[in-house]
Amino acid sequence: MTNLTNDKIIHIKKDNIEYIQFKKLLEYKDIITHAYTLKKENQSFKTKNELETINAIENYKILCKDLNLNYVNIIKCNQTHTSNIKIVSEKINTLSPDINLEEYNDIDGLITDKKDLILSTVNADCILFILLDPVKKIIANIHSGWRGTLKEIVIKCAKIMHKNYGCEYKNIICCISPSIRVCHFEVDAPVEQLFYQKYKNLKNINKIIIPKENNKYNIDTVLLNITLLKKLGLKEENIIDSNICSVCNKENINSYRSDKTNYNLSTMIICLK
Repeated sequence: MTNLTNDKIIHIKKDNIEYIQFKKLLEYKDIITHAYTLKKENQSFKTKNELETINAIENYKILCKDLNLNYVNIIKCNQTHTSNIKIVSEKINTLSPDINLEEYNDIDGLITDKKDLILSTVNADCILFILLDPVKKIIANIHSGWRGTLKEIVIKCAKIMHKNYGCEYKNIICCISPSIRVCHFEVDAPVEQLFYQKYKNLKNINKIIIPKENNKYNIDTVLLNITLLKKLGLKEENIIDSNICSVCNKENINSYRSDKTNYNLSTMIICLK
């Protein structure tokens, strides 16, 4: 596997697990733990059926052991490309992770101010965001595919952090996982029109939507989210992009577009200490 370390992230390689961490968040390792898992054979965080869930829990155990976390404290939302965000104040299960619970149906984002709760999202091309306000000690974990981006779920998350916890936008750090990038996110005209009609007044719209031949378009959902976060009031230096395309790096990153029906899922986790 290629070493993915760059100026924003470090690549951790272990015999039984590989993951990246954001250098910016490691500045706050006294208050949080975080990771984004990389592609490894037979290692997935899918939970669509019983066998997948058993496998996912074993993989959470491996990851959490390496990070000195208790896997039982995992809380995973049942992502369905909504803009719904749940504030988490406690675990539901006492002896097992909160996975596939009805309480997390149609939820694509989690926020907490409680210690030891491990917020988890999963992806295989979609964007995952983890947010931290180190002043108020609030964390969030957001799943955002193109539908979630259109619904501005990460903006909604930051606004909830501001309204419910008094977080100042200038203090919020937002980190962006490996995901499909503009080089490979090609759409047809109907999807392009959804983005154009909503964001045609943005100054950099010509960099976000790029026309191609045969009525096809490439859309930079990462740049769009960054643009919206900066417009909201987040500092540019606090928006940290991994700068990794899941398709370009399909040997290292799980990608639905590349792996089709054989795709696996990665997880992004964050936990307050």
